[in-house]
Amino acid sequence: MSSSKGLIERLQNGGCIIVAEGYLFEFENRGYLQAGAFVPEVILEHPERVRQLHEEFVHAGSDVVLAFTYYAHREKLRVIGREGDLDKINRTALRIAREVADKHGCLMAGNICNSTVYVTGDDESHKVTESMFKEQVEVAVEMGADYIVGETFSSFGEAKLALDCIHKYGKGVPAVITLSAVTSEVCVDGVTVIDACRRLQKAGAAVVGLNCGRGPATMLPVLKGIVENCKGPIAALPVTYRTTSEQPTFHSLTIPGTNIRAFPTDLCACRCSRQEIEAFAIECRKIGIQYVGLCCGNSASLIRIVAEKYGRTPPASKYSPDMTNHYIYGDKSKFRKEFTEDMKAHKG
Repeated sequence: MSSSKGLIERLQNGGCIIVAEGYLFEFENRGYLQAGAFVPEVILEHPERVRQLHEEFVHAGSDVVLAFTYYAHREKLRVIGREGDLDKINRTALRIAREVADKHGCLMAGNICNSTVYVTGDDESHKVTESMFKEQVEVAVEMGADYIVGETFSSFGEAKLALDCIHKYGKGVPAVITLSAVTSEVCVDGVTVIDACRRLQKAGAAVVGLNCGRGPATMLPVLKGIVENCKGPIAALPVTYRTTSEQPTFHSLTIPGTNIRAFPTDLCACRCSRQEIEAFAIECRKIGIQYVGLCCGNSASLIRIVAEKYGRTPPASKYSPDMTNHYIYGDKSKFRKEFTEDMKAHKG
């Protein structure tokens, strides 16, 4: 474990934590992960790339190195015929994350997620899910996780089971539990998102809130309801896509001008602008979100914006845009009139 302040200590007295997520989509974008199964085989095949992305996110302002064990669980590995790599893939991901976190004085978080086998009312599926959570939680603790994230749950029951497993097998490490709000504000098992967060907080989660699924525009209204009804730290980690009231999740988005579903490989046509991410971060800080970041579609340039709007100056801020030095759109006193005025007239 890290010798620096832990999760709980950093959140005390209104403290905030910046958290970079979005590893699955970023590695798919870089050509190291297959859309569909979305299994993080890159951990074993190109571990140096995983280390590099951790470094990039920390450089951009993330306080947390999230071990890339999302979808590195038994069921996902079974689908691609690599169930035998379960222990190796988790240990490798956790070791890399711990090393990067220690290098920079960050927290390292373990990660469990939606099982893809949990079914409401099916006791057998609950046993299978608990077994999957158990093996990932135990190795995360063994490898020195400072806390464990349980995320992207569409049902309250699975989220509560994840929390119970972290408490049961996690040897006291804190738990951050986030839901993925579906097209309505009600979980698939009938519990409202607000009530689910309230119950998870009461059951001992250090942080509750939302991740994935919704973009900034459709996550913020739900977040405001959670903040009004829950007392502790709230998490907000949206996808970076322009979801709308008609298409509230990135699964429902269509390519602009068509009726073609954008998820997953054409979501690039629906990305938020940097200004939209900035506005989201400003609003999150205003309403008191303490655990903030970005999920699918995240990049170093975007998490840097979040960090800066939360008052941070990460190393990457050295390279934040400064258009005063642009030869066409910058400070007119620095450049010839032919560029700042005449060229601008032609380029628009």
